[in-house]
Parts: sequence; C-alpha cells; structure tokens
Amino acid sequence: MKIYTPLLVAGALLSPHFANAGPADYVYMPGVTYGEKEIDFKMGSASKKGEPQESAASIGFGYGATQYWFTEVYLKYKRELNTDTKFDAVEWENKFQLTERGEYPVDVGFLVEIERPMDHDEGWEVKWGPLFQSEIGKVQINANLLFQRSYHAAEPSPMQLLYQWQAKYRWKPALEFGLQGFGEMGTYDNWSPADEQNHRMGPAVFGKVPLGGGHAIKYNAAWLLGASKAAPDNTVRLQVEYEF
Repeated sequence: MKIYTPLLVAGALLSPHFANAGPADYVYMPGVTYGEKEIDFKMGSASKKGEPQESAASIGFGYGATQYWFTEVYLKYKRELNTDTKFDAVEWENKFQLTERGEYPVDVGFLVEIERPMDHDEGWEVKWGPLFQSEIGKVQINANLLFQRSYHAAEPSPMQLLYQWQAKYRWKPALEFGLQGFGEMGTYDNWSPADEQNHRMGPAVFGKVPLGGGHAIKYNAAWLLGASKAAPDNTVRLQVEYEF
C-alpha cells in the first residue's frame, strides 16, 4: 500500500461546513488508468412531494496523470426552487489508487475533492475519504465512506459523514445491472435523528461500448427511491464518459 503526500496536504484544508449531496452525484471507483483521458458528463434530478424539483449537471475533463493518481476538473450547474439553470461551481477531483488491482481481496483508493461555489458565502467545500472495491465471481461491490466540510464559509458547521455503495452483475460489457445507494448521516461523531438522515437507493444499469483505437463510451444510470423521511421521493441520475 502506498501513501501519497497530496493526501496529507489535503488533510490540512479540512474545516467546518456541509452542503447536501446533489442529484448528479455518482459512486467513485478506486482504480486509476495511467494516461487515460476522459470527458465526463453527469446529470440528475430529484423530486419530493410538495417541494420544488432540484436538478444538477456537470461536465469535466480528467487525466490519469500517473499510475496511481487521476485528476479531473468539472464545471457544475444546478436548477432549484423553480429558477433558471445557472453555473454553480468549479470542482477539482483527485483520486489515488492505494493498492494494485487484485493484489488483495479488496482494492483501496482515496478521494480528495475541492469545490469552489460561485456563492462565496459557501466557502471552499472539501470532500475526502476511502474508496473500496471487491469482486465475487461476476459481482462487483463498491463501498465508499466520505467526509465533507468547507472553510471560509459564512456559516460553518461540523464535518459530515456520507456514504455510497453499489453492487453490479457483470452480464455483458455493454450492459450490466445492479443497485446503487447514497446517504448522509449527519455529523460524523453525532449522527442526525433517523427522520433527518438522507438515504436513497434503487436499480442501476452500467456499460462500456468500445469504439476502437482505445476509445470507448462508458455509462451508468440509476433510479433512486427515498429510503428515509428527509430524502427525495425520486432521484434519477446519469453519467456518460468518453474515454480516449
């Protein structure tokens, strides 16, 4: 297992404040492919009875800078409270592969993500945490434990605990299917009451379509149902990547 200096630097940035996960959020993978470039598009929409619909989207460019480090920059947009779609934030995502693929029963990675919202009262949002992946036959299982804060925010708050998971069956490369789930527990050391936690889960599809010459289209999409009182009733999310 390798530990990298950027992880220590990122740790120094962490300070209070939390912003709820958005409908376009996706499950992070721990693996890195050196030299791979991608254009990544994500979108999602969440609805809850009696409340305005919330939508979000982002487009990013990523690069496998080393065998163990993948970095990506996103431009993010959102629409909420029945307003027009607007530019929301710039995000810098860094993913570190900490173990060789298949070397251990569980592959391990680490995420460091820094976001600068256009509303500077929100400060600088920082998300970080370990990423895990394992395979049992044709079933791939992912589980991520994430912490989120911001600093220089107008209204700071304690560090929050989030999680992600997915399980998929590798039926065919172009079409795999399974489940995804996302949740927000509240502060990491004092979880919110059950009716204030945000849990969503539901069916998902995945696939990768080779285009030749090392190029490919990769996708995943999910329909997430609210599994707690505070969660949206329905969330539909989609991610499409062009890899080259």
